[in-house]
Amino acid sequence: MTRQMSTEMQQCIDMCNNCHNACEQMLSRCMEMRSEQSMQMSMMMMSCADMCRMCADMMMRCSSMTKAGADMVQMCVRMCGMCADMCEMSAEMCRQLNTPQMTELADMMTRCAGMCRQMTPQAMQSA
Repeated sequence: MTRQMSTEMQQCIDMCNNCHNACEQMLSRCMEMRSEQSMQMSMMMMSCADMCRMCADMMMRCSSMTKAGADMVQMCVRMCGMCADMCEMSAEMCRQLNTPQMTELADMMTRCAGMCRQMTPQAMQSA
């Protein structure tokens, strides 16, 4: 039996998955450019994509545990905080390139970071 997930948590999972997908798509573009700057951006996109996916996966696991202990919930909250940090760092790097695609991705990363920062033990419980 699984526990009911809060709407906020489901929205955060969805945003993390969307951000992961957008980073993966941009990663492919960056790798095609083959410049020093694009290689650095590729590493950032890869790291952000991985962090977003890991955060979404962890929230899903935490929500599927009937009796997720307080320690597990706190671990999930910390993962969300790390994901927010990575998204903010990546967004800053994207904005420096000052292209429409990178600005759009930076905006998504900023929204993802904001949603992750709202994940508290209370926000992870269904209303």
